[in-house]
Amino acid sequence: MQTIAAFMLVLCHLGISQALNCTEAPRLSYATQVDAGLGQVVARNRYNWGYLLMRSSWYSLPYIRIRHVSVGHAGIWAVDTSFRVYQLQGGSWQRAPGFLKQVDAGGNVFAVGVSSQSNASCLSTGSILFSGRTDGWTQVRSGLTYYSCGLYGCWGVGTREQYVLYSLAHNCTMSGWTHVPGLSLKMVEVGSDGRVFGVTLSGEVYERTGIDSARRQGLRWTQHPMCMSMVHVSYDLGRLWVVSTSGLMMQCTI
Repeated sequence: MQTIAAFMLVLCHLGISQALNCTEAPRLSYATQVDAGLGQVVARNRYNWGYLLMRSSWYSLPYIRIRHVSVGHAGIWAVDTSFRVYQLQGGSWQRAPGFLKQVDAGGNVFAVGVSSQSNASCLSTGSILFSGRTDGWTQVRSGLTYYSCGLYGCWGVGTREQYVLYSLAHNCTMSGWTHVPGLSLKMVEVGSDGRVFGVTLSGEVYERTGIDSARRQGLRWTQHPMCMSMVHVSYDLGRLWVVSTSGLMMQCTI
């Protein structure tokens, strides 16, 4: 893995067009997913182990086989390989109700996720008790494969031709969904400051630019050229985290 990573980074620095200043992130072999929020970064590798980045080193999260992991205002959440949902509390995983295939902790006072039946749900963190029990998930939409929330609302990727949807959200209350045209994505992530990034079906990285409090859907999709095909992206505090199809993780200033 180290040889592959070094070779790919050499190609990046040999003149392959790249508008961002990207370097290899602290090395996590065979990375498949990364999520950043509120100054924290979590990740998963192809063996379904979860990790938390502290300074420049990765530390293992408590033992469960992780399918997807997320960090944000709602804390650290994970879905295991049996689709069970967990929140990290006091250094250990607490089981939450329901079954999901993807979870996002970026909502200001709520967590969201998508089930294996492509139903999008929301959970108010105000309902989470110290025992790990909750009042349950509220289904907000069907037909989504990926779902993420941030400062100015929630974004989702639909099952039908991977279209992108936007909804203004407040504590699990959705104001309606709007189709955002222009791209077919396989995943989309919303930063805590409202910036939106996605990865296309062919592994290209795009940002929905022009987003602010008055234009929450933004104005256009802007590509951030990468020197290799990507599978996952996350953004926090001016830094873009990307994972390539080969399992290399990079961090880019933006």
